[in-house]
Amino acid sequence: MKILVNCSLPFGLAHGGQAIQIQRTMAALGGIGITVEPLRWWDEQQTGDVILYFGRMPAEHIRFARRKKMKVVMAELLTAQGSRSTAQLRRQKMLSRCIARLAPRSFIAAFNWDSYRLADAFVALTSWEKHLMEYMFDADPKKTFVVPNGVEDVFFQSPKAERGPWLVCTATITERKRVLELAEAAVAAQAPTWIIGRAYADNDPYAQKFFQLAKANPKFIRFEGAISDRARLAEIYRAARGFVLLSTMESLSLSALEAAACECPLLLSDLPWARSTFNETASYCPITSTTGTATVLRKFYDAAPSLPCPPKPATWLEVARQLKTVFERVLNQKPET
Repeated sequence: MKILVNCSLPFGLAHGGQAIQIQRTMAALGGIGITVEPLRWWDEQQTGDVILYFGRMPAEHIRFARRKKMKVVMAELLTAQGSRSTAQLRRQKMLSRCIARLAPRSFIAAFNWDSYRLADAFVALTSWEKHLMEYMFDADPKKTFVVPNGVEDVFFQSPKAERGPWLVCTATITERKRVLELAEAAVAAQAPTWIIGRAYADNDPYAQKFFQLAKANPKFIRFEGAISDRARLAEIYRAARGFVLLSTMESLSLSALEAAACECPLLLSDLPWARSTFNETASYCPITSTTGTATVLRKFYDAAPSLPCPPKPATWLEVARQLKTVFERVLNQKPET
């Protein structure tokens, strides 16, 4: 079995969870004996059995793969759709169907909706994303599988530590992650919060506002940039009072899973991805004003020492074994006519 991995966003353009997800997935697949390579767009001699595509693979490319006798497993992050209300999703689906009926074929092709009809299997990170693939894009439920992100062994192996006074948030400094809003709420609630991460660009106006707020409030906001040492990050999670992530959109937060592996209480935005993953083992905050967020944050800060631990997430090797099962399944499928 030989897996070719491709994605829709070059790592050098935007750091973040998807790059880590792909890197760890490839390493884990290799760790269970599967041959895995990046798909080399310049190499017309490259061969493989399955293309694992992180994103929505263009429908025409799937047709090309089929002619080469390659299977396609598509793993698209439905981050935006996954954060919309039921009413918004219903309107989106109605609009999509109207466009599909009335718009020219050349216009419709750009959306690559056919990709959900043509691919051999689909991988969703959560049960909620599986539902969205089936509801929004008519993916075949028999071809749709839930395979979560994994967590590196270093987070499971980190020794227990005494919990300190700092909440911790690990996130890119950008609007979607609402790091500035979290910092404002932390100051208002007088809940010491350690922000770990970096901006896409330090001259970004949003990031600049956060930097200024952190500098002006060192008693309640700790910021020293990103931490690349995974063992050090595990130590921080172990000693944190709690983990906080109040983003407006997520698929399945790697940092939340890492904190969960370190038995850190969780406060997350009240969104379907979080509820479907952690159920009642996490605390939730609506996406609301600074005052409202500060009230929830203070309540979580006070309660954190007595809150239950979230469930242990999967390891990357466990994820790799689940993916192997999906690959074996598609390779055993009879070719579609």
